[in-house]
Amino acid sequence: MKARLRHHPFVPGDELDAFAARLADAGAVANLTGIARARSRSGALVRGLFLDHHPRLTPRSLDRIAAAALGRFEIEDALIVHRCGTILPGEPIVLAAAGARHRKPALQAVHYMMDRLKSEAVFWKREDREDGSEWIEPTEDDRSALARWSEQCPG
Repeated sequence: MKARLRHHPFVPGDELDAFAARLADAGAVANLTGIARARSRSGALVRGLFLDHHPRLTPRSLDRIAAAALGRFEIEDALIVHRCGTILPGEPIVLAAAGARHRKPALQAVHYMMDRLKSEAVFWKREDREDGSEWIEPTEDDRSALARWSEQCPG
């Protein structure tokens, strides 16, 4: 299991290739890359995002999420790479990946990690738009997606 906080842009394909190379018995590697949008929910142009973090708590929160996916799903390994600092539109924010013998647990693990990352990872997210800046909180949809996992049995 690997969870990393990155202060600079990263190349998801490079991270994914290195992750997949470590998997001995995987028949599937699932992943999702979150990318900074150029427009806000209201449609305003976004100049960038700023993700503030805590030097100890943020990495621990990423580790907990990846470890929980390993414990919950039949996967060989999990990976989270998450940016902090200033992120420009079009740049990757997060990569979540899981390797498993079969596709279903790998896909479920990635979905699970992303739902937890949106609501539980220790970040403070500011959207910098042409019309000003605003701190962003998890949405009701984010909280509903997270709650769904507490209602489901693993696998």
